[in-house]
Amino acid sequence: MKAKSLSPLLVLAALAFAPAAWAKTCAVTITGTDQMSFDQQQIKVAADCTEVALTLKHSGTLAAAVMGHNWVLTKSADFQAVANAGTSSSLADNYLPKNDARIIAHTKVIGAGQSDTVKFSTAKLSKGGDYTFFCSFPGHWAMMKGKFVFG
Repeated sequence: MKAKSLSPLLVLAALAFAPAAWAKTCAVTITGTDQMSFDQQQIKVAADCTEVALTLKHSGTLAAAVMGHNWVLTKSADFQAVANAGTSSSLADNYLPKNDARIIAHTKVIGAGQSDTVKFSTAKLSKGGDYTFFCSFPGHWAMMKGKFVFG
């Protein structure tokens, strides 16, 4: 009895789609309020997540120019320096320094009733690493911050 072999094209097609089968996007939602707070002080993302889709919602009634919020992720060691650098930026720049490599991910600044989603790879994150998320709107980051846990 002769053994059947797989077509080379079938093998190549299977290999091309194999990484997609391993990819896992983990969805997270966090809400900012008119009281300068997030509804969570910690976000945990499982180690098997290859991408995070984080959605920021604004549950308040005030406009972005008055009580806007964004969500920014940095290493904890970089958090305060990035937040301080953002204070000299504008709303159009989401109160963040342009092209700053210390920023892992961020949403845009949103106001009442709005939401924004950012997707980012976990490839740059270390399991058990020390990460902080915060709102970079001037004056907000002192209160609107939390710990981001990967792994």
